[in-house]
Amino acid sequence: MIHIAVCGANGRMGQEVIKAVNSAEDMTLVAKIDINNGEFATISDAMESVDIDILVDFTQPKSIYENALFCLTNGINIVVGTTGLTDEQIEELKKLSETNGLGCLIAPNFSTGAVLMMKFAQIAAKYFNNAEIIELHHNQKKDAPSGTAVKTAQMMSEANENFTTGNCAEVETIKGARGANSYNNIHIHSVRMPGFMASQEVILGSNGQTLKIRHDSTDRECYMPGVLLGIRYIAENKKFVYGLDNIM
Repeated sequence: MIHIAVCGANGRMGQEVIKAVNSAEDMTLVAKIDINNGEFATISDAMESVDIDILVDFTQPKSIYENALFCLTNGINIVVGTTGLTDEQIEELKKLSETNGLGCLIAPNFSTGAVLMMKFAQIAAKYFNNAEIIELHHNQKKDAPSGTAVKTAQMMSEANENFTTGNCAEVETIKGARGANSYNNIHIHSVRMPGFMASQEVILGSNGQTLKIRHDSTDRECYMPGVLLGIRYIAENKKFVYGLDNIM
């Protein structure tokens, strides 16, 4: 039986994770951690009362790095669904995971459909020298661009060195009009608006054609098969993994 603690337990994603863990025959929920009226206020508090095999974190960008550092220095494997980590922070967590022999899965997106969208974009990127990403989320999402968009751009950048081939010299008359210029000149545009949950569209172009690859999440339940897959993988493989695509 895998002993699970959920950090951010009272959030919308945290509540979904709790339901999924409670429905899994090979897992048991040992701690609900949340600074807002949680069973435990901190990971440290929970550690004093229960044995935790894996902590699942769905908190906020401002707290995830410290939470992950604490787990990986205190013998707790971690599955991270919170986005907002920098490349430098991810690299530091990777080193800590490997040094201490603990599992750490960081997944920008747990939806299997979203992961497939990212993989399809990576495949297509080999054949198109121009590409941009539009990601759309609810207006309570604090980080921009989304972790999914960043991971998608990273994966696509492995196929080509420049995704603005043939573009003219550009002048932004309003700063930011062309979005964020990310890996190998893939522009990312972030939309924050009520009515959306999580959507992403990758647009690829070449002379005479465009290709659009889009994924929409309409219910947080769609993330739970990926979360459970990640938990089970880390329970058996004490290593660092960035992206659910690497274990699907």
